[in-house]
Amino acid sequence: MAQRIDVKDLDIYYGDFHAVADVSMTIDPRSVTAFIGPSGCGKSTFLRTLNRMHEVIPGARVEGTVAMEGVDLYGDDIDPVAVRRQVGMVFQRPNPFPTMSIQENVLAGVKLVNKRISKADAADLVEQSLVGANLWNEVKDRLDKPGAGLSGGQQQRLCIARAIAVKPDVLLMDEPCSALDPISTLAIEDLIAELKQSYTIVIVTHNMQQAARVSDRTAFFNIAGTGKPGRLIEMGDTGTMFSSPTEKATEDYISGRFG
Repeated sequence: MAQRIDVKDLDIYYGDFHAVADVSMTIDPRSVTAFIGPSGCGKSTFLRTLNRMHEVIPGARVEGTVAMEGVDLYGDDIDPVAVRRQVGMVFQRPNPFPTMSIQENVLAGVKLVNKRISKADAADLVEQSLVGANLWNEVKDRLDKPGAGLSGGQQQRLCIARAIAVKPDVLLMDEPCSALDPISTLAIEDLIAELKQSYTIVIVTHNMQQAARVSDRTAFFNIAGTGKPGRLIEMGDTGTMFSSPTEKATEDYISGRFG
């Protein structure tokens, strides 16, 4: 089930360094939200707070709330591992496990959380996840071959299959196409459009055209200077953000005048 996320007054720290300041936003279910902004403005850092990946870095902490359907993911009784199961993540560079076959890669997350799965159920889940990632037809005859033997674009779709195999509610994607060629990028963008029927999707991208193509809403982050925290400048419907943003800084960034 795709879930709505409400972020309120979120501040993110690495030790004493204030990385991101005072972010409040709502992320709609069954939609794609894009985070854009210059390098170093905290987009990826903020993205990682949505599934508590941020706190695996020593000294990292957050203040404020990230609520999924009203439940604060940072509540005292919340298990971070359960959060990461519910909120899947796809990284910038495809990272299939090199020693595992295609099939084992898809099942890797499932086996971590659910030790026993029958052969028949595993086979069904592998097919379902690879179909979901638009990869099944390309790999169905070589499921026992290494995942690392696939092309870059196929590896990234394999990582998406691995993420959706655990049946998350939300998918976070941190620049999922930055290491890919244009044809593979198009395949991932088409896939994102399909996946949003079932998931809440949040994507960080440096590619303005990509944000315009794939997202329903866009959030622009900016930074006042080195050592200053990143801030959310404005967020809105993607069409409006790209045609008539409220803030001059947003317009300058989108039109390529800086960043």
